[in-house]
Amino acid sequence: MHIDIRARGFALTDPLCEQVERRLRLALTRHGTRVRGVSVWLEDRNVSRDGPDLSCRVRVRLKGQAEVVVEDREADLQRAISRALDRASRAVERRLTRPR
Repeated sequence: MHIDIRARGFALTDPLCEQVERRLRLALTRHGTRVRGVSVWLEDRNVSRDGPDLSCRVRVRLKGQAEVVVEDREADLQRAISRALDRASRAVERRLTRPR
């Protein structure tokens, strides 16, 4: 599974990147070869304004299926990542188990 992680509005550190990769692999490992790749965009949407508005957008590319895209916004980046990955895992599960 190919994983691409990008950040906008703040620096993407190695520990954060490793954490996101580890959580992604745990969330999607049971789908194994059916997941072609995952893109994760982390963004601070209010860089110049007061108050944090952090988002995590996840796009999962599946073999033989339409891609799954989910996004979550929170004041805390870790919470946004956690919720987006949980939602992506559930959405992939639904997409792969749904009758064609």
